[in-house]
Amino acid sequence: MDSRYIVIFDGVCNLCNAAVRFIINRDPQGQFVFTPMQGTLAHELIAQHGIPNLGEDTLLLIKDNQCFVYSDAVLEIAKDLTGWWYLINLFKFIPKPIRDYVYQLIAHNRYRLFGQRETCMVPSQDVRKRFLQPNGQSRQ
Repeated sequence: MDSRYIVIFDGVCNLCNAAVRFIINRDPQGQFVFTPMQGTLAHELIAQHGIPNLGEDTLLLIKDNQCFVYSDAVLEIAKDLTGWWYLINLFKFIPKPIRDYVYQLIAHNRYRLFGQRETCMVPSQDVRKRFLQPNGQSRQ
């Protein structure tokens, strides 16, 4: 695996898919790559990093061989996006249990609030290389 940052997301969640598009649009260097939670690579990475079963309603970030979950994943992603998004890290002053409670409240209700797809998203040709295959390599 290379030095890019891996985002593991719920591939059938409309909110999660919108978040992936949001990240791609603000990451011109292509530092972030993506794999759906429903895929074998995601399960391998979760096992490899010793992450407990957090369920499919959790966005995970693997960066510099560390795994970030819940609100920490969102804040860590924001640090590396173009524009003023790094300012979201001001929310680190809010105690983690409160941040994670709000994160989990949204995550547990995401299908009801934002809907879901029947299948994982199929990336367009121009961003396909940002999605990892089961072997951990980028798609071409």
